[in-house]
Order: sequence, then C-alpha cells, then structure tokens
Amino acid sequence: MIATPQPQWMSVTQYLEWEAKQQIRHEYLNGQVYAMTGGTIPHNDIALNLATALKTFLKGTTCKVQMADVKVIISEQGPFFYPDVIVSCDAIDRQARDGMRSPKLIVEVLSPTTAGFDYGQKFRYYRRIPSLQEYVLIDSENVSVDCYRRSDHQWQLTSYPESGDKVHLVSIDFQCSLSLLYENVEI
Repeated sequence: MIATPQPQWMSVTQYLEWEAKQQIRHEYLNGQVYAMTGGTIPHNDIALNLATALKTFLKGTTCKVQMADVKVIISEQGPFFYPDVIVSCDAIDRQARDGMRSPKLIVEVLSPTTAGFDYGQKFRYYRRIPSLQEYVLIDSENVSVDCYRRSDHQWQLTSYPESGDKVHLVSIDFQCSLSLLYENVEI
C-alpha cells in the first residue's frame, strides 16, 4: 500500500477515535496520519497467495492469519501500521477487535514507493515488538524475498532465491515455493 500523509497532527486518542469512523485505513506515526491507498494487482496477488496458504496451514492451530485491514499496535502510544499479512498465536490477539499487539510474523509486500520505509523506519518500529520472530519483505516487481529472523537478540537475514526455491518461515515452521508466492503474478 502507498501512504499519503494527512495535513493535520493528531494525538493517539484523536487518531483512534477518528480512524474508527473512516472508510479507508490510516497508519499513525508520531502524530502524523497516513492514508493507505490501494496497491497494484501484483501486490494484492502476492499477499493473497501467502495469506491463503498460511490460513490453510494454520487451520486447527492456536495461530491466526490476518491481512491488510488489521493494524499492528506497536505500543499504546503508537505507531499503528497495517502490514500486508500478520500471524499471531497469542490468545489475546485471537479475541482482539482493534488490532494485533503480539504478532509472531509480519509480512510486507514491497512497492517502489514503500520499500525504503518498510526496510528502514518501519522495521525499526516492528523490532520493538517482543513477540515478533520474523519480518518478511516480498518484492512485487522481482522474484525476491528477504526474511529477517530474531535470533539471540539480533536479526539475521535470509534472502530467497539465494537460499533456495523454498521459503521457510521458521517462526511457524511453514514452507512454500517462490512460485506459490508469485502464482499468477506477471514479473
């Protein structure tokens, strides 16, 4: 998704009250509100391919997969982001109505306009989430997946296809081919 800043500053309380009444989603960072505009069809196809595979894989477990309309709450003071795919295995998140607080896995599908932010500032905020074990960035214009895994208080990068054709999401022990992620996507 592409974020478009709104002109006025808002407190967290103002944002949460205002955003609940909006027809489109808005991310919140340091008092600034960003409208989330639509992504491309390849972007949507990749997120849907992964979410569908994860939903089938996680059926019958305590984990739940969500897509782009569910926000991640970094802290009660923000920021608040809308990743493309989220997996949480937390009991409180399974009952949540306003957003996920304890995701295990966060996936962002990249576009040229959001890639820098997703790799940089957004990842710095996501790393603050104690439950987060993996952060995955999937390129929507090239066959490329970067997976950051928490290991002994540091983050290690595994890149695909360099590491093989199978993407392994260790946090939930899920594997799939790159071709599944990019099914029906013209690159």
